[in-house]
Amino acid sequence: MAYEPLHHKYRPQTFGALVGQDAIATTLANALRQRRIAPAYLFCGPRGTGKTSSARILAKSLNCIAQDHPTPDPCGTCETCRSITNGSALDFIEIDAASNTGVDNIRELIERAQFAPVQCRYKVYVIDECHMLSTAAFNALLKTLEEPPSNVVFILATTDPQRVLPTIISRCQKFDYRRIPLEPMIGHLRKIADLEEIAIDNDALRLVAQVSQGGLRDAQSLLDQLSLLEPPVNADAVWDLVGAVPERDLLALVQAILSDDGTAVLDSARKLMDRGREPLIVLQNLAGFYRDLLIAKTAGDRQDLVAITPPTWADMQALVQSLDPKLFLLGQQHLRAAEGQVKNTTQPRLWLEVTLLGLLPSTLAGQAGGTTAIAPPPSISIARPAPPVNSSSPSASPIAPAPAASVSPLSSTEAAPGVAPGEQMPASTNGAMPGGQSLDPAVASNSPPPDAQNAPPPDPGATPAPNLDQLWLQVIAVLEPLGTRALMLQQGSLLFFDGVVARVGISSRPLFKMAQGRVENVEAAFQKVLNQKVQVSLEVLPDPKPEAPAPTIAPALSQGVEPRPAPVDLPPTPSPVFEAPAPVAQPEASQADASPLPAIASDFDRAVKNFAHFFNGQVVDLDDGPSLDQTPLKPSEAAAKQPSHPDKDVPF
Repeated sequence: MAYEPLHHKYRPQTFGALVGQDAIATTLANALRQRRIAPAYLFCGPRGTGKTSSARILAKSLNCIAQDHPTPDPCGTCETCRSITNGSALDFIEIDAASNTGVDNIRELIERAQFAPVQCRYKVYVIDECHMLSTAAFNALLKTLEEPPSNVVFILATTDPQRVLPTIISRCQKFDYRRIPLEPMIGHLRKIADLEEIAIDNDALRLVAQVSQGGLRDAQSLLDQLSLLEPPVNADAVWDLVGAVPERDLLALVQAILSDDGTAVLDSARKLMDRGREPLIVLQNLAGFYRDLLIAKTAGDRQDLVAITPPTWADMQALVQSLDPKLFLLGQQHLRAAEGQVKNTTQPRLWLEVTLLGLLPSTLAGQAGGTTAIAPPPSISIARPAPPVNSSSPSASPIAPAPAASVSPLSSTEAAPGVAPGEQMPASTNGAMPGGQSLDPAVASNSPPPDAQNAPPPDPGATPAPNLDQLWLQVIAVLEPLGTRALMLQQGSLLFFDGVVARVGISSRPLFKMAQGRVENVEAAFQKVLNQKVQVSLEVLPDPKPEAPAPTIAPALSQGVEPRPAPVDLPPTPSPVFEAPAPVAQPEASQADASPLPAIASDFDRAVKNFAHFFNGQVVDLDDGPSLDQTPLKPSEAAAKQPSHPDKDVPF
């Protein structure tokens, strides 16, 4: 004869044999006695609590031929009862909804339900795990559930009633199966062990019932496995078989933790893992043991709440007698936070040991008291342009030329690039003039940049930083087209350059978008000058360059009076100002000494005038001062002077 598992052999055959479901058994038995048979039933509850067994008992009670009417006590020996028990009855159809989820399967079921029973009084359809049906299948079943044929009964069973449509639930009589209580399960397991002659002690049997967590089928299957071990079966054999950590080992680990001995904790954890316990299982079992310790501290008389044998329970009560419950709550929080790390890491042993060391009372006390210090982040020096010098400061001195080693100063007769004669030159953002002239060293020493005070001493072997103003002028000299050159000369300034990245500041926010479209041209100019690729980024300066006041030399030129050089003093304006010197005859320079700066100025003047002619206007200053061209042009003259092919690249 083939072997029959215990959960099949000892399946309940009557409502009175159901374990732990007294209310449901009583309700169904009274319905059978009063012959108040509902068209549809819905059995909900955890696994192994008797849902399918109740469906088979109900089918036998409806169709038992030992009596001429439905009975709550089927005989179990007639042909109908035996065929329903072994699943060979034609009128008892048990369907697995996980394999028949579609609407076509339900349509076929509905068509067959219209035929009369062949052997029995009622045709019973049992749909197991009905929550797996699709929404369309549920909707197709609605009408038949509500008004089935008079000799058809539907029984739906599920472990997840939340996924069943409310319209289905409302058409069924719902019964909620609960987990089997501990004592009735222990009594049932003892009865089976006595009938099967399994030598197992009471502590082990109690542990089997506790480990199964209210599922009678799981408990019967575990008892079936334990029957294969050498008798007598004790609690340690149960722990080893289920793969959990024995309660005595957990108690020893907790004692090592509470003694605040990290070495003992690591030794206990490694002994468990060397015996084949998974790190995640150790962590989860330890979290449950912390819960049991908290129950032992707060409710020592409720041993029924824990899965602990009486000897270990007594030791736990003695251990937690003088401890603060807050220690166990903090430990549970720590274990819960570390579970994801141990589960997902590639080094679970390492993280389990780190987690256990975090459970030491000294560590938890430091976390609870907030004494954990956080190291400040390391200071990072960021290159930034020096702040502009306030010319109104009392320590300001007249402008002095920069040393010749940095950049060659302009001659007294040459105007600065991009500045017309008589026009004032704006100061650059880093405190030096665009032509290479810098402010007085005393001014620079009185206003050092914020990071310069804490900067480390320079490395003698390091490459000296480039002169930003000189490099920027070289880049502008080769920048194409002319409009971009004029835009960058007037509005741009080089803020930072480290050999790879250059940051260029734009003083005018309205012109920033236009400048962004010329980044590729600026990068090409950098590559021409340095023979390497440079990444250029633009940013708007926080304080735009101040507009220059009206030139003061134009009225003198219009009256034919030769101006005299004015002393170079700092006016009370935000930036230093140059007064244009008188033009002096200058000997011709050789072609080798020629500088591209005058060409830049002439190109800028031509671009400005072409722009004015294009709009039939004249160049004026923003402060409503005298214009660069004192004689306004008439429309006819402007059209005559306008070049036939104006520059397509407008500088603004």
